[in-house]
Amino acid sequence: MTESPTRVEAFSDGVFAIAITLLILEIRVPHGDHGLWAGLRALWPSYIAFLMSFIVILIMWVNHHELLRMVQGVNYPFLFANGFLLLTVTFVPFPTAVLAQNLATPEAKAAVAFYCATFFAQAIGWNVLFATMVRGGLLRAEVTAETVSNVRRAYHVGVLVYAAATGLAFIRPVLGLLLNISLWAVWIRLGYRAESSSAQR
Repeated sequence: MTESPTRVEAFSDGVFAIAITLLILEIRVPHGDHGLWAGLRALWPSYIAFLMSFIVILIMWVNHHELLRMVQGVNYPFLFANGFLLLTVTFVPFPTAVLAQNLATPEAKAAVAFYCATFFAQAIGWNVLFATMVRGGLLRAEVTAETVSNVRRAYHVGVLVYAAATGLAFIRPVLGLLLNISLWAVWIRLGYRAESSSAQR
């Protein structure tokens, strides 16, 4: 037995909104003897960390919205799978703060690796959620087998790339971050939007 995904989407939207709002709280007003402009310039790691995490949470929110357009209803396993994904979303502000504090220090490698590992765990969450949708028979009839294959392939690639980014961060943290954000293009262009739109016609 399935239920409407409306409440799940509303609850999830709230979680995404809280997570994206908490990011700004990690940027502190500078205090020091070198002047305000110098203090603001010294916060550049915080700006970078904030911008990256804001963009990625925004992309995740859009993709979650589109993903729910593919389902005709939700079931009990779906609720827990979605909950696991939201757990990883609410965690993002913490590695963002760690990255901001350590990006310009000798601990940059560990900080970037921790940041990338967070999205590795999140990629697993997306895979679990989508597998639950497919195996539970929750997809709308309009969603084609080709679309399912494309989404599954993209999610599997995400796990591999985030794992590679985590490992690369221990060698070259900047390259690890660049590899991490390279997946933005994949998530933005992910091909379930046509089916999710047609499902509402």
